[in-house]
Amino acid sequence: MAFDASAGPGSPAPEHAARQGSRTEELLALVRRRGRIEVSESARLLSVSQETVRRELRKLEAQGLVRRSYGLAFPVETSSFETALSARRQSFPEEKARIAAEAARHLGEAQTIFIDEGFQPLLAARALPRDRELTVLTSSLLVATELSARSNVQVIMIGGRVRGKTLGVVDGTAVDMIRTFRLDLGLIGSNGVTIEDGLTTPDPAVARVKAAAIEVSRRRIFIGAHHKFGVTSFVRFAGLDDFEAMITGTQLGSARARAFHAAGANIVQV
Repeated sequence: MAFDASAGPGSPAPEHAARQGSRTEELLALVRRRGRIEVSESARLLSVSQETVRRELRKLEAQGLVRRSYGLAFPVETSSFETALSARRQSFPEEKARIAAEAARHLGEAQTIFIDEGFQPLLAARALPRDRELTVLTSSLLVATELSARSNVQVIMIGGRVRGKTLGVVDGTAVDMIRTFRLDLGLIGSNGVTIEDGLTTPDPAVARVKAAAIEVSRRRIFIGAHHKFGVTSFVRFAGLDDFEAMITGTQLGSARARAFHAAGANIVQV
């Protein structure tokens, strides 16, 4: 047997390290595929102990690849990975429904509204009132489809390249078109929100669309579930003080909410 001079007394055997690496990659793939998963379910699917899963999740969280909350693990989106809409529908649906309803209560006198791409903005679109005339500019094919059947809503769909994963529209044509409008309100989502980096998203093209919508909207409201807070993605497109309100769930926790308040964010929890 050949001797490995680099392996000290406390170093794991190469085959053991390989198994650990493979298990970590398998767990990350599972979390990304499901969108969110419980520790117990992960242990069953991977045929390992729950403590092993917790240990691997701690490693992945330290690398900024997953987040853990209330016994669940869910993926953090990066420049090379973004969660599909099918997975987003399964993550905290009750919380997202409350956020959408609260966003509708914040419309005020707004008549012209930008609605972002993503599942949370789609829920916000569904929560819009049916008893007043509205004009909605959107970068989401799903939002446009949802609202086009309503007699009280005029829908303007932004033109550009359609992203298959989210059915959102991006690129220069979309940005140029947005900049021709002046809107009362923008309902904006994000992949991550931190005190240090503000609002971030994995795709530079998406970031430009969001930034343009913020630029032309007189009022801006962020809508996003609690797990978006404390996460930094690839491209920054806005600061906390760009929004009159940041609507999220009570699961955010009072300590973290106070920290964001102290940094200048108006956190509204539902």
